[in-house]
Amino acid sequence: MKINPLIFIYICLLSFSCDNSEDNSDDIVTNKELLTTTIYIDQTIEGVNVQRSVIIQTPENIDLSVNYPIVFAFHGRGGTNISWVNKLKNFTDSGDFIGIYPQGYLKSWNLGTEESKADDVAFVTLIVNELKDYNNLDMNKMYAIGSSNGSGMVNKLAINTSHFKAIAPIVSQLMESMPILDNTKAISVYQVNGAEDSTIPIDGGPKLGHIFLDALKSAELWATKFECDFPAKIKYLGDDSLYIYENCNSEKEIRYLRVENGQHNLHWANPNLFMDIWEFFKRF
Repeated sequence: MKINPLIFIYICLLSFSCDNSEDNSDDIVTNKELLTTTIYIDQTIEGVNVQRSVIIQTPENIDLSVNYPIVFAFHGRGGTNISWVNKLKNFTDSGDFIGIYPQGYLKSWNLGTEESKADDVAFVTLIVNELKDYNNLDMNKMYAIGSSNGSGMVNKLAINTSHFKAIAPIVSQLMESMPILDNTKAISVYQVNGAEDSTIPIDGGPKLGHIFLDALKSAELWATKFECDFPAKIKYLGDDSLYIYENCNSEKEIRYLRVENGQHNLHWANPNLFMDIWEFFKRF
């Protein structure tokens, strides 16, 4: 039977169109559901593939009409990411933000002299890229809190990346080995130090394999880098002093809280501190 050439071409085109529509279905991406869970990020450390855990903490019921801000929290040396779950649970339960708590390799963050040789900046970037696949996250509102060794980690991330709008380094400060770079992006900083801290002295000096700067000098370096107003405005909160450097580049702000009777664990005994930090974060 002889087939009309026009009909033959039409059938071929229809078949090609159907085949293409089937192929394109493989390209449809469904974002991941947001819920409280632990995920694992593969990273090569000294030639060995390691699965590193990251806790995602959310409200029990996700409002699907909301894209939630994100707060990373970094534990101290010898600690675990679980330590942040109860500390920030009120915020995540109420839907203020989604908590992201990474686990340091060998229970620490690699700032240069730690036993861990993991590239933790790369690790955090892997986490950020993973989070892009989830529903209901506002990737433009990411912040980071760190305590002690984790504080050094958030400083390092602020210096070397532009992931976060604001950071809160608690009971630590900048170090000689980790200076602010020429290309460091403007970021808001809420630094907290205890005057009675014997682990990382507020006046700086050699400790834990690092040479820490004076805490006030650390805040001043951030403020100088981002061309904030000088001198700082000082608010006295009882015995404590809050230094505020305003009108920085890109509408950022630097804060330094000196807690007079504060020791290295000052933040665990002061739950209101996290509320103050969150109120600070929300402005940026």
